[in-house]
Amino acid sequence: MRPISEEDLTARARIRDVAMALFAEQGVKATTIRGIAQAAGVSPGLVQHHFGSKEELRQSCDEYVLSYVREQVNAGVSERNLEKPEFIENVHRTAPPLMKYLGRALVDGSPEAAAMFDELVNVTEDNLAREGHSEADHRARATLLTAMKLGITVLHEHVSRALGTDLYGPQGALRVGKAQLDLIKPEFLGRELFEQARAGLEKFEGQR
Repeated sequence: MRPISEEDLTARARIRDVAMALFAEQGVKATTIRGIAQAAGVSPGLVQHHFGSKEELRQSCDEYVLSYVREQVNAGVSERNLEKPEFIENVHRTAPPLMKYLGRALVDGSPEAAAMFDELVNVTEDNLAREGHSEADHRARATLLTAMKLGITVLHEHVSRALGTDLYGPQGALRVGKAQLDLIKPEFLGRELFEQARAGLEKFEGQR
C-alpha cells in the first residue's frame, strides 16, 4: 500500500467536509458518491479510495462531529472556558457546518447521532448533580434540556427565518445565546457556569 501523502490528507478532509454539507442539505439517501466527488473537485474513485462506500463516509462524518462535540464540551464546560471570547469566537467559526450536519443526522437517525445525544445528556446530568438539589430528577432535566438545545439545531432554518438573521452568523448566535441564558435560571446550570457563559457572551459582543 502506498504511503498517505499530505495531498491525500487534504483531499480526504475536503471530501468529508463536502459530504457533511451535502448530507445536511439533502440527506444521505439523495446524496451520491458522484455528487460528492463533483462538489469536492475529485474523482469518484478517490472518494472510494479514502472512504470506501457512502455508508462508511457517513460514519466518518458522524465520528468527526462526535469528536468535535466532545472536544468543545470538555473545553467549554469541564475546562471552564465559557467566559473566554476567543473560545466563543472559535466555536462560532467552526461549529455551523457540523451543527447543520448534526441536526440532519438527528432527524435521519444514526448510531453516532444517538451517541452524541446520550453523551450530551450525560455531561449535562453530571453538571446538574454537582450543583446539589438531591431531590431533583437530574436525568429527566438533563434529557429535556439537551433536547431543547438540540431542537434549535434541528430547526435552525426556521429559527433563522423567525429571527430575521442567520442563526449561525455572529449576530444570530449572540441573540440565541443571550436568549437561552435569559430563559434558564442560574441555579439550574449552576451559578458559576451560568456567570461564565454570560460573561463570555458579553466580552465577545463587546469585541464585535
